[in-house]
Amino acid sequence: MSASVVALGGGHGLAASLSALRHLTEQLTAVVTVADDGGSSGRLRRELGVLPPGDLRMALAALCGEGAWGRTWRDVLQHRFASQGELHQHSVGNLLIVALWELLGDTVEGLDIVGQLLGARGRVLPMSAVPLDIEAVVLGLDARDPSSATLVHGQVAVATTTGQVASVRLVPEEPPACPQAVQAVRDADWVVLGPGSWFTSVMPHLLVPELGRALCETTAKRLITLNLTAQAGETYGLSAESHLEALFVHAADFNADVVLADPRVVTDRPALESVCRSAGARLVVASVASKTDPHVHDELRLAAAYRDILG
Repeated sequence: MSASVVALGGGHGLAASLSALRHLTEQLTAVVTVADDGGSSGRLRRELGVLPPGDLRMALAALCGEGAWGRTWRDVLQHRFASQGELHQHSVGNLLIVALWELLGDTVEGLDIVGQLLGARGRVLPMSAVPLDIEAVVLGLDARDPSSATLVHGQVAVATTTGQVASVRLVPEEPPACPQAVQAVRDADWVVLGPGSWFTSVMPHLLVPELGRALCETTAKRLITLNLTAQAGETYGLSAESHLEALFVHAADFNADVVLADPRVVTDRPALESVCRSAGARLVVASVASKTDPHVHDELRLAAAYRDILG
């Protein structure tokens, strides 16, 4: 397949879509969220003022070359130190990426060099040129008044909240987009949004003004991949159609062509189809979960579903 595909998201969800899409095209670009404030990424971000490298690292690892060289460097990139000191739980890949950023003074060039080292089948770009924070209005955190709203700050705090996320926004509210990411979206044949942490990895791409406009205006066809389960924390209790409704509330001008869902999440097909139609999309239901772990996408099953949709 010669189609140009841009996949947007972050973390394990984006890694799943990239692992599948790499079987279909070499014209593949990952656009990655940059709001992580936890773990090794959060520590490097706070100490050095850089973009959080963790989700970018995971995307690069998912695109690594298939030979021994690529797999070896993927494992090096993903390796975490275990110690009693400052290096504990730092990822080698995070440190390597940040070192290249400091040496080159160019975020995109640094990521491209790591991609060359891995023999990556595609390119990885940040969604924004600056590190972002996520703020959410969350309901139900006050047991005395379940309907009251609380402002929750930070990606990790929002992702793990025990309340119901009503809305999210970025801080700063109008961050600069990565120019190469915007151009990739405008030039693409297909744009794939999701799966992933819905409020903190998937939807933020639509909230970066220039990138959001590109996603709405691109001539590419747009595919939304729904999650296999509601995420403990930010989307607990949300149905498949509620996921879509939340996305469209935050990006009223965004329409989709196809929505892909695993049959296990389709509990009310008429309701889900109705929400899809309201966004101009057709619903495709296909088994994309692992046979051994229903919470994890199967790389080849997802690739087959993407192949049937992308043609």
